[in-house]
Amino acid sequence: MSNTSQRVIVGLIMALIVILAAVGEYFGVHAVKYLSMLVVFGMIIEMINCTIHTPREKLKKNWIQFGAFLAWLLLMFIAAYCVGSRPWIMLLLLLIISCADIGAWFFGRLIGGDKMWEKLSAHKTWSGQIAGIICGTFASVMYGLLGADVFMPQLMWIGISVSLLSQYGDLTASWIKRKMGLKDFGRILPGHGGLLDRFDGWIYVLPLIWFVIL
Repeated sequence: MSNTSQRVIVGLIMALIVILAAVGEYFGVHAVKYLSMLVVFGMIIEMINCTIHTPREKLKKNWIQFGAFLAWLLLMFIAAYCVGSRPWIMLLLLLIISCADIGAWFFGRLIGGDKMWEKLSAHKTWSGQIAGIICGTFASVMYGLLGADVFMPQLMWIGISVSLLSQYGDLTASWIKRKMGLKDFGRILPGHGGLLDRFDGWIYVLPLIWFVIL
């Protein structure tokens, strides 16, 4: 099975899990909060595992960056608990980040063009970033139109901000991987890598949304 096929199948399974979590919320089960916390906990475990297996010379050279990143992931765990208590906000963020990620991946391959930061990520292009922002913003606006049957301008700005932040979370994770000499943080998700590889778009989004809510 090709990497693209694996990516699509695993993506559909994850989408199904999110739908089941949304159904659980409808019936009074706090599935979104617990699922969010579980994912971030898995990201923390992956980071710790990767740090343990990082060559000693790389660890000595970059221990401040690795420590700061791990501390930020711990902050993400608290943010997942707090933001997850507002499931429809969490689902909105998931929708924006997923659409931004898919749009950047698809149109980046389709259009190509200049690379954003080739030293960090060989495949990310400016066309992909712009397309990702457009797709994430469109998803955010549609969330309001379908949910409340009204256009909410604030959702447009939320879509732009979250889409942009999610892509820079991706670049930050790529930077840490380069420092560790890794291609992927893990192999738990075929075609995607580890949880950190798949959910790196949450790195800046979750803590900042938590701050805004507070």
